[in-house]
Amino acid sequence: MIEVHNLTFGYSTQEEEQILKGVDFIAKTSKLTALIGTNGAGKSTLLKTIMGILKGKGDVAINGKSVTEYSNKDFSRTVSYLSQDNDCKVNLTVFEVVMLGRMGSMSFRVREEDIQATQKALERLNLQQFASRSIMELSGGQRQLVFMAQALVKEPQILILDEPTSALDLHKQFDLLTLLKHLTQEHGFTTLVTLHHLDLAAMFADEIIVLKEGRVYAQGTPQDIFTESMMEDVYRIKTKIYTDDKGMPHVIPLEAIN
Repeated sequence: MIEVHNLTFGYSTQEEEQILKGVDFIAKTSKLTALIGTNGAGKSTLLKTIMGILKGKGDVAINGKSVTEYSNKDFSRTVSYLSQDNDCKVNLTVFEVVMLGRMGSMSFRVREEDIQATQKALERLNLQQFASRSIMELSGGQRQLVFMAQALVKEPQILILDEPTSALDLHKQFDLLTLLKHLTQEHGFTTLVTLHHLDLAAMFADEIIVLKEGRVYAQGTPQDIFTESMMEDVYRIKTKIYTDDKGMPHVIPLEAIN
C-alpha cells in the first residue's frame, strides 16, 4: 500500500509556484491504480517525490511504514520505479540490463537464482530473443519493455511506473497492461501507473486518481471517475461517455472548450 498525505513540492518557495499542492491519496495492495491528468498536472513530479528523487514536504508511507524509516537497501528491495526516460548510454546486453535490477540482492558472484529470475522476466515480456543483443540496438518501444523487465526482475512489493506504455504500439500496450494487472493480483503488488490513454485506464485500472493543477481532483473506480463533467473540468473537452455491455466507460471527444 502507498499512503500519501499533504504532499507538496515546488522548485520555488512561492506558494503559487508549487507543483504539488497538498496531495492526499491511498493506492491499495493488489490493486492497479492509474494516475491521470493533463500535461503539467504534476503526475511525474508526484511519482518522483514519492520515490525521494525530488524532496517534497508531507508524509509518504509504504506498507504502513514511513519512507524515512527505510534504509536505501530495503527501500530498493521493496519498490521498483520505472521513469519515462529509457535512454541507455552504456553498451550492455539486454540480459545484463535486466539483471541490474537484481543488484539489491546480488553479491559479487552472480547466483543461479539471479540468472533464473532474469530469464523469467525476459520471458514474461517476450524479450528472450533479444537477451544477447545490445540495448543500444533496440527501438524505443523495445527498450521500454527491457526496463519494464528490469523493474519486475527483483519481484518488488510496490511498482511505480511513469508512462510505461508511451512508446508501445496498441497491441503491446494491451499485452503489458494485461501482464501488470495479472501480476498485481497474483503477487499482491501495489501498482501505481501514470497513463494518458483514457480508455486503457478505464479498462485496466481498479482505481483512478485524477490530478489537476497539483491537487487530487477525484479518486475512485473508472465508473465513478469518467464523467462528462470531469472531462470538462480537467481536460477542457466536451465528451460523450457511454458504458459498454461489460460496464466499462468509454470517452468520445466532441470538441475542445476554449
